[in-house]
Amino acid sequence: MTVEIAAIDKIDREILGILSKDARIPYQALGDRVNLSANACADRVRRLIRNGVIKRFTIDIDQARLGRTLEAIIDLRVDDAERFKRAAVGNDEVTYVAHVTGSFDYHMLVACAGTTGLNELLNWFKTEGGVRETCTTVILEPLGHEPDSTS
Repeated sequence: MTVEIAAIDKIDREILGILSKDARIPYQALGDRVNLSANACADRVRRLIRNGVIKRFTIDIDQARLGRTLEAIIDLRVDDAERFKRAAVGNDEVTYVAHVTGSFDYHMLVACAGTTGLNELLNWFKTEGGVRETCTTVILEPLGHEPDSTS
């Protein structure tokens, strides 16, 4: 698989860093932070989108406010990959999933309503998702998700 590498400069990198923390920042405020006009910033963002550097804009959900107070990393071996993919993509407790190399087939990040919710999710994946084996690690303290103190 070949990927075309987009040419970006220092200002583009600054814009990407700012947008990764706040994708809703107005172009005027973004321009002020990188010393460009709002129009010049908008043009750069549109170019980054057009060139595929920015794939989408998204949100960061506070899972605890939804009652999902336990986060876990689950490594899985599956018997039926297509069945598993459908189950994982369609489950809102799954926040990330990737097909990986190594002794497991998939690596998944989940947010559940405590240990009871985690147990229910694991059982559901085994009965409905074609999962044969799991190895679960509960997250005690996530790093890198704290709000940016400079904003």
